Amino acid sequence: MEECVFCKIVNGSIPAAKVYEDDKVISFLDIMPANKGHCLVVPKKHAQTLIEMSEDDLIATVKAAKKVARALSLSFGNGSFNMVMNNGKEAGQIVNHAHIHIIPRFQKDRLRIKWSHLKYEGDEIKEYAEKIKKFI
Repeated sequence: MEECVFCKIVNGSIPAAKVYEDDKVISFLDIMPANKGHCLVVPKKHAQTLIEMSEDDLIATVKAAKKVARALSLSFGNGSFNMVMNNGKEAGQIVNHAHIHIIPRFQKDRLRIKWSHLKYEGDEIKEYAEKIKKFI
């Protein structure tokens, strides 16, 4: 994917502040962080979303996310972080290459990750469960 910014980082044509790299995954600081230290964990093989990732790349990416989260926690002296993965435009995905955000959290930071809460009516919860289970 020659126009993908993350693929360009993987192949070295765009510089990045790398914090971790192995044969399947690269992690680097986000250039527009939600908090300083905000890292992205990216599979080297292009896949647009989690669903398109191979099982091997998914496992490697999650393992790398754990390493990066641990390193962030140790480097900032706390264990607080958000791990976020946006999949698709409606979910807020901007770069169409699968990636996990690891965002360190601090007691007085201004980052707010909130969503409204809905309620299921009647038997809706069972209906939704059945719809989903058909495709598992």
